[in-house]
Amino acid sequence: MSSQSSDVSRQTSDSTGAYLNRYDVKASMDALANGSLKDVPVAIKDIIVVANDYPSTAASKILEPFKSPYDATVIKKLSEAGAVITGKTNLDEFAMGSSTENSALGKTVNPWDESRVPGGSSGGSAAAVASGDAPLALGTDTGGSVRQPAAFCGVVGFKPTYGRVSRYGLVAMASSLDQAGMFGRKVEDVATLLQAVAGPDQEHDATSVDQPIPDFRKALTGDVKGLKVGLPKEYFIDGIQSEVEKAVRTAADELKAAGAEVTEVSLPHTKYSIAIYYIIMPAESSSNLARYDGIRYGLSVPDATSLLDTYLETREQGFGDEVKRRIMLGTYVLSAGYYDAYYKKAEAVRSVIRQEFDEVFKNVDVLLTPTTPTTAFKIGEKTDDPLRMYLNDIFTVPANLAGLPAISVPAGFDKQGLPIGLQLMGKQWDEETVLRTAHAYESKHDWHAKSPGDSK
Repeated sequence: MSSQSSDVSRQTSDSTGAYLNRYDVKASMDALANGSLKDVPVAIKDIIVVANDYPSTAASKILEPFKSPYDATVIKKLSEAGAVITGKTNLDEFAMGSSTENSALGKTVNPWDESRVPGGSSGGSAAAVASGDAPLALGTDTGGSVRQPAAFCGVVGFKPTYGRVSRYGLVAMASSLDQAGMFGRKVEDVATLLQAVAGPDQEHDATSVDQPIPDFRKALTGDVKGLKVGLPKEYFIDGIQSEVEKAVRTAADELKAAGAEVTEVSLPHTKYSIAIYYIIMPAESSSNLARYDGIRYGLSVPDATSLLDTYLETREQGFGDEVKRRIMLGTYVLSAGYYDAYYKKAEAVRSVIRQEFDEVFKNVDVLLTPTTPTTAFKIGEKTDDPLRMYLNDIFTVPANLAGLPAISVPAGFDKQGLPIGLQLMGKQWDEETVLRTAHAYESKHDWHAKSPGDSK
């Protein structure tokens, strides 16, 4: 960032749980309005490595002393686009959580109500954008970790198709599910950020795919005439907050009035998504986290008396409770005698879920659903009940299992003044239609322009 356009000598510590350089708001907004990232600050979830200048901790004690010797591919691409890395943001440790309460660096609060969570695991990035500490932010989305906090914090959160953005330099949690995602105040800002970081990276990430990269901003025409929108009946479940359901159904009516065709569709295996996710994700996590052994980098316990003690003590002291819980779950489902019964069966059901999406998308262009069952909950409300916490991702997990692009956009406020988010999902590689639909809906409201403290 140039010294002429902003003051980077001061820093602010706030609800994001990180230090972020201040920036020139007008200059950044002007650049973004022109589709440029030149001198625009971007906050980075601290599970994405940035060389040398910033620690790369994944919000874990086991990586607290670690500084990366290299930049993630998304960081290189941001630098090439002229963006400025303005700081690192807090998260649930190793992205394992839905509230940003499971962090060795401390909790992050929701800027709309500091007694409530910002969502997770990318809660710091969502809070940074919502509070105005950064105009844009990067996060990661393994089961909803961009979209869910975006909904709780009243900002736009987008997860591209799996393989659209390189995962090189993202500290691995669950490799078949992880995807970099982006936050902004408006859909067009998120499209600009996606444009900068999308593209293949075959040298470093074999899961990135060499697909044509369209001009995402050009897709934001505001026109939804003839668009086919599906409302999956399984996403309107018992227990959903009435204001959330009303907001989504009202959005469907508004899209219909604008010329879209809205029909009810069915995805019957959606009900198994959480169960499948919490077999596959812990299994892959337990494998990925085996590399933290106290030998090569990160925390190492100095007084261990043997190699085994080094492993055990380092992991005992370095990992938090939620990480340990998921490692044990994952190790169990991968163990002899249980692999076929759990992991192999879960992968089979995952294939069925993918096939169901493929069938539905033969008849519709996008799916419209709630992002979350409720608005933001109180800090500490669900920490003692992991199952209740896991159910926060019930509407977001299916897109990760199927590798689909999905976005959360602001859809109003509940009676307590807390943001509501709605979700749009699209076909693989069809980010354009998802962004176009989101932008068309957004353009009818000013909710994205509201900030914490504004009158609702």
